[in-house]
Amino acid sequence: MTLQYRAYLVGEDGVFRSAEAFEAPSDASALVFARQFTRQGNVEVWQLDRKIGLLKQGSPAETA
Repeated sequence: MTLQYRAYLVGEDGVFRSAEAFEAPSDASALVFARQFTRQGNVEVWQLDRKIGLLKQGSPAETA
């Protein structure tokens, strides 16, 4: 079973700049997948209304 997630690219002002929807089998897998988006900045990963974690550009995942 896969779950729906979104990775939100967060601008320097804290405002979401863009979002990428994707599916993953678990929260841990979602964080690994979303890591690719940190090349453009910090990324918040959400599953529906539940924040999974914050991936900072150039650092390991921080879970919520």
